[in-house]
Amino acid sequence: MTLLDDCTGTRDRFRETRDAIELLVAVLSAGDPQLDRAGFYSRLAQGVARVASMRRVVVFVFDAATRRVEAAGAHEIELEQFAEARVSLERAPDAARALREDRVIEVSPPAVHEIPPEFVDLVGEHRLVYVPIAAGGRWLGVIVAEPLSSSPPLDEERREFLWLLGKVLALASITRIATFHSERARELQRRIDLARDLHDRVVQRLFGVSMALSGSGALEDAARERCADELQVALGDLRSAIERPLGREPKRTDTTLATELERLARGWARRGWERGDFAVQIDGPVPELPNELEPLAQSVLAEAVRNAQKHAHPRSLTVRVRREDDLLVLEVENDGVEPSAPAAPPGIGLRIAAVEALQAGGMLEFGQRGAGVWQVRLVVPWGAG
Repeated sequence: MTLLDDCTGTRDRFRETRDAIELLVAVLSAGDPQLDRAGFYSRLAQGVARVASMRRVVVFVFDAATRRVEAAGAHEIELEQFAEARVSLERAPDAARALREDRVIEVSPPAVHEIPPEFVDLVGEHRLVYVPIAAGGRWLGVIVAEPLSSSPPLDEERREFLWLLGKVLALASITRIATFHSERARELQRRIDLARDLHDRVVQRLFGVSMALSGSGALEDAARERCADELQVALGDLRSAIERPLGREPKRTDTTLATELERLARGWARRGWERGDFAVQIDGPVPELPNELEPLAQSVLAEAVRNAQKHAHPRSLTVRVRREDDLLVLEVENDGVEPSAPAAPPGIGLRIAAVEALQAGGMLEFGQRGAGVWQVRLVVPWGAG
């Protein structure tokens, strides 16, 4: 290799690194910082297609809200095609290998694509490239890309460039996750401030009143009036304190309760649940919910389904959603509860959902309703939020 070749290779690698960094900067600096997840990851997918010469790109990530791997963004392919697909590392060994070995993997025909059967028609006889989105030992997702038909097989330099892109996307994803956790930290600080205010403004006043009332002699009129005034101030401070948000806000959602219910019903009718077959039935029409109620309703639905999966052996799960005057009523019932099983305390997920409901001015009830039936019931003002 000549010195000129070495300089040319160095210049090419520098240009590719610059392109990757420019992609990161463009994605993180452009648009609304509250951009929904599909918009965020689709912008990443579009950037990958541009700088890596890919025809189609899909970004799969683990979603903490739904606790499943989902197609979060795509370029030149509709995300809806992946809406009902069950995606996991067990069903996609090539993607798992890319993450486990932390390297870019290319699969070219006639090699068989090890992918879920529902994706076979989408892939056809094209090459696929798997790029791990991982950093610091955290597996965040996988980029699945189809190279342009005119592009040659990946050489070592192109693999290294794609690997670098995966790291860039991992950094972008971690930045988005860090933003979420900083919001949670602010929520925690608000709770600490609430506890401190209750102690300083309410508890101390009540302590002073109790000291005044604990004396053995009769209170003078002035002391009695002072105690009454202190109690009124303490009540006012307490009333102001409990009007603050008491719990975390439900995570933002890019879908609707009706869409999630339709997806669940179709998916379980076709495949059944992972731990056994049971049908999801929607009892009656699902009204269109106000935007501010969607996160809460979907959070309660997800917790109710997870609770049925973990604590029962259901054959059916029934969901009812209705508007009663100015109230939203959501009921989720499942059978399969062991009658002889001892009553267990509610899970942390349902307790958190109950606090979310209180914060919205409503209430969440859950427990056994009849023989072998468990019900989760949300009642919240229609205009809450």
